[in-house]
Amino acid sequence: MRPTLLQGHERALTQVKYNKEGDLLFSVAKDKDICAWFTSNGERLGTYQGHLGAIWTVDVSPDSRILASGSADNTIRLWNVQTGENVKTWEFPTAVKRVEFSEDGKQLLAVTEKRMGYLGTIVVYDIRYGEDLTDQTDEESLKITCEDSKATVAGWSYLDKYIISAHEDGTVTQWDAKTGEYNMSIEAHEFDTQINDIQFSQDRTYFITAGKDKSAKILSARDLSILKNYPADTPLNTAAITPKKDFVILGGGQAAMDVTTTSARQGKFEARFYHKIFEDEIGRVRGHFGPLNTVAVHPQGTAYASGGEDGYVRMHAFDKAYFDFMYEVEREQARK
Repeated sequence: MRPTLLQGHERALTQVKYNKEGDLLFSVAKDKDICAWFTSNGERLGTYQGHLGAIWTVDVSPDSRILASGSADNTIRLWNVQTGENVKTWEFPTAVKRVEFSEDGKQLLAVTEKRMGYLGTIVVYDIRYGEDLTDQTDEESLKITCEDSKATVAGWSYLDKYIISAHEDGTVTQWDAKTGEYNMSIEAHEFDTQINDIQFSQDRTYFITAGKDKSAKILSARDLSILKNYPADTPLNTAAITPKKDFVILGGGQAAMDVTTTSARQGKFEARFYHKIFEDEIGRVRGHFGPLNTVAVHPQGTAYASGGEDGYVRMHAFDKAYFDFMYEVEREQARK
């Protein structure tokens, strides 16, 4: 797989996200710009400028009309994808660490940081898609305060029924998406080890987490039962589920400040492929010169993109060998 190298950021990547059709890729970093790329050739479509601090998160509405971003400047900004206009800004007392549109695009979820005496929150806004995209509400439709442990990331389950949040103490929590009521919580990762990423399957009935405890896990969105576990040898920052083939992709690596002489080993900055069902590691893809902070898979399962601490986005199109690959056990089952 020969990668397409996308150079548009001056600092470490924080999130990459495909639109629903997969023809556009959006990337954000610890600099102040959002970049939009054509996935067919890696050409930069444009940049969205307006944030005053590091941008932590980005998402695009299902119809690719609206882009949402969350930043260390304590704002969520909505953008008109086509014109680049900043159509709405919501301000908060602390940084915004994750934004995600609901499955139908009618709501936007955001996770705010716990800092300076403010508790971390999960807020939801109703999104309007009229002719005038600046006509957005000022008030949130839902607010969940995380009193026990701050939420680091969150997302929507199937049919937008639940909000699933992952926390800095290793727990995963399910909330009622209409009322904000607490449903249940589970200790998914080792106690007091932060969960850095949560990404859902295409039907949103299950999701994968990536933790500082060097593991990724698949959980059921319905009852939070742990279905699969993928151990790694380095702290994980990101994990994604591939459609079409039964794989998951994990990314991570220790930051330079955390590396000791004993753990400084080459090969910690690879994208790791695991078999989703059998939990075995089946391959790695090298390229980044620092930890992988974010991985996203093309919605049709034909490619994936990764963003690293090195400031680069690497876009890989899967070749024929990837789709022809059959795991030994699958081969055995196919024979039977």
